[in-house]
Amino acid sequence: MKKVWVKIIPWRTELAQAAMENGADALWVEPGKSIEVKKMGLIQTVAEDGDLKLGQDVVEREIHGKKEEEEIIALSLSKKVVVSNGGWKIIPLENLLSRANNIFVEIDHLQEGETAIGILEKGVDGVVINNSDPKAVKEITQSLKRKAPQFELLTAKVKRAEPLGLGDRVCVDTCSSMNIGEGMLVGNSSQALFLIHSECVENPFVNLRPFRVNAGPLHSYILSTDGQTKYLSEIRSGDRVLIVNFEGKSFPAVVGRAKIERRPLVLVEAEESGQAISVILQNAETIRLTQPRGKAISLVDLKSGSEVLVYREKRGRHFGVQIEETILER
Repeated sequence: MKKVWVKIIPWRTELAQAAMENGADALWVEPGKSIEVKKMGLIQTVAEDGDLKLGQDVVEREIHGKKEEEEIIALSLSKKVVVSNGGWKIIPLENLLSRANNIFVEIDHLQEGETAIGILEKGVDGVVINNSDPKAVKEITQSLKRKAPQFELLTAKVKRAEPLGLGDRVCVDTCSSMNIGEGMLVGNSSQALFLIHSECVENPFVNLRPFRVNAGPLHSYILSTDGQTKYLSEIRSGDRVLIVNFEGKSFPAVVGRAKIERRPLVLVEAEESGQAISVILQNAETIRLTQPRGKAISLVDLKSGSEVLVYREKRGRHFGVQIEETILER
């Protein structure tokens, strides 16, 4: 897991709160401010008098050429080296990361952080966020720490599957590769989302597309990374969606494209805790739901009593946002 530090110089309580509430690993503060941090919670401080001491445990450097690269590599053997904002480029970082660990970079926006942690697939060991906006600190920290939610998935029992005729369905093609037991949460109701399996299962009909979930018709809800639902009709290239596995663990994925085509559909009705729930999907052998131990089950193999994984919400939603309101969707 990559480390995320937040620089708070000068001291601002709201920045510290945003950092701590969203999973930052350390706060970089002025001398004398570590005590303020400790009053707020258990988190490391980076300062001349902090838990990680500037000049001893942590040093700052810029890269201007080969000389600085060699110096940083030598320092990284015993210290954490922060390559300061404006002083790093991709190629020099690649050179560093191919030979060293303990490399951090200073960033001020999410795209910089995503670039830094992805270089050579290894990435830097951590980032130092230098941004005075608490909302930006929250977004960057959450994204880089991949604090995607853990879902409590429930077992529903299939009651029936009924062909419906033609409709427009959406394939969500991501920039990530999914494995067995992974897919996306989709449903007719935002209060009952089925774990639709990715197309990573060997079959005699088509080539594997582990980046894809054939998610269902345009009206269906899908859960996105901000905890809100979207209609499948709203999904666009560059959006972020949640990939969820059979244990309820999740991680964000970037949408490469949303592919809409007219296809035959099937209604799957199930029951969980005595309540009827449903999802509409493309009627094809390669479309699968997910079973409790992560096995993918094809629509053609569904029978009355087949067990599939679902996610239930008690609260309703208004424009995708959870609200305390009674909403009945059929």
